[in-house]
Amino acid sequence: MTVETLHIIFKLAAGIGLFLFAMHLLEESLKNLSGRNFKLFLQRITKNNIGAVAGGIIVTVVLQSSSMVSLMVLAFVGAGVFSMKNAMAIILGANLGTTLASWLVATLGFKVNIEIVAYPAICIAGLLLILFGNRKTIKYISYFLFGFGLLFIGLSFMKTAMENQVQNFDFSPYAQMPLIVFLLLGFVFTVLIQSSSVTMALTLSALYVGAINFPIAATIVLGAETGTIIKVLLSAIGGNASKKRVALGNLLFNIFITAFTFALLNPILRLITDVFIIKDPLIGLVAFSSFINLLAILIFLPILNFYSRFLEHFFKETDASAAAFIGHASVAEPETALDLFRRETKYFIHNSMLFNLELFKIDTQSLRKQSDFKGINEKWDYFSKTKEEKYEFLKQLQGELQAFYLALRTKLQPEQVSELNQLIAAVRSAMHAVKSVKDIGSNITNLRSSSKDIKYNFFLYHKKETEKLYQELNAFITKEKEASFENLQAVYDTIQNNYTAVLNDFYTNAQNTAIENIDITTIINFNRELFTSNKAILMAVKDSLLDEKQAAEFNEIPVYRT
Repeated sequence: MTVETLHIIFKLAAGIGLFLFAMHLLEESLKNLSGRNFKLFLQRITKNNIGAVAGGIIVTVVLQSSSMVSLMVLAFVGAGVFSMKNAMAIILGANLGTTLASWLVATLGFKVNIEIVAYPAICIAGLLLILFGNRKTIKYISYFLFGFGLLFIGLSFMKTAMENQVQNFDFSPYAQMPLIVFLLLGFVFTVLIQSSSVTMALTLSALYVGAINFPIAATIVLGAETGTIIKVLLSAIGGNASKKRVALGNLLFNIFITAFTFALLNPILRLITDVFIIKDPLIGLVAFSSFINLLAILIFLPILNFYSRFLEHFFKETDASAAAFIGHASVAEPETALDLFRRETKYFIHNSMLFNLELFKIDTQSLRKQSDFKGINEKWDYFSKTKEEKYEFLKQLQGELQAFYLALRTKLQPEQVSELNQLIAAVRSAMHAVKSVKDIGSNITNLRSSSKDIKYNFFLYHKKETEKLYQELNAFITKEKEASFENLQAVYDTIQNNYTAVLNDFYTNAQNTAIENIDITTIINFNRELFTSNKAILMAVKDSLLDEKQAAEFNEIPVYRT
């Protein structure tokens, strides 16, 4: 191997490295600039198959990573946020949306002087980062400009390396090899680097300098379509049955569309060159990529209902986790993980409230109907569990939340860590509320079944006030009532006043009624523990709903005044 050949190889490798780093910067910047709005948008738009496909296209066009969208969808379908049918539709749309990058590379990268585009972008990015890098928005705008510039510089390296290689190497013998070899080449290369965009850029460079012809380039790109599925498959390993079904469904339709397109490759290429009259091979190649992804949508969209039912036959539910959401998240995608942690926290608070109400023998049907969690609890068979089993379930879920918190906090931005800290505090408070009520379980039974009016009436009063409190807290959670600082403080004042008033009333009644000393102790301890529990569940709701500043101000209230 000559020094010149080695230089060409290193330049090609440098181009690949720059291109991959540029894609990472673009993905990171767009993900942070868009925040969780696109996740919320994706959830709103997925009411039907067409909306789900459109959502997949739009979000992938903005975030420029079909793999990121696929992993996000995998987490959400595992957590029950998306149905299997909608998840498959979103992934179909994401596959088409990711071809936008190929259009940019084929047009700007090869049709425009790269220096005019790339160098000013990097210059502006550097200045912004140095001068205003402490501002989050400016920082990620700089990352975007860096990524945009490096993308085309990396492409330039690949293109010139290919040009030099063509001058020093005869590719003609390889052109006679069977097309299936190039199909496998595209698949293997994409599996190794986990970026179909890089495979496309390299293929465009080779096509541009004449190292390969149009059919070979199309076959390599076709192989890359299936190569991207490996990341999704790896993410589904160890997940629940829903995640595995989505990964399997993605794999099967990628294999099908690859085989179908390969069998009809020549007619499809003639359609592009002769019917669509696209003579430029670079534009023809990206048109081919977009066409096969559009073809996949047209084939699978009408049969998604049947396809989803077919996938239901695979894999059995074996997940022993208590988590409804975070068990399907990955800290590699922290935005999604934080969103699912937020949902898991509300699920934990919801079940904590159910536990406490059931100990008081208060009807929980109105809370059970909460659509976000009813199906999950039915799936876990939560309502048929004994009191002890429900308590153990909550303890296990708290442990899983705590473990996930420790793994996730190192992956988040400082402001996101603050929110995460608030959420885990809400979990701790809810568990404290549960433990306090569980500790007075025998007292509840004693008071509820007492033949002494003073004890029985004391219980009835607290049962009524507890039901009223939990209905109000649930109204905050379900957004029937605004969870403002003032409204939550009013609830706290009611808890505090009830504690003092009922204790004073009991002392007055006890002076005029024959009551044993042990009963006095029971009632006082019961009142204190319930007071502690009510404050703790209020703190849980506060930390899950208020922003950081309001939550901090609320903490200034003397919560443990007794």
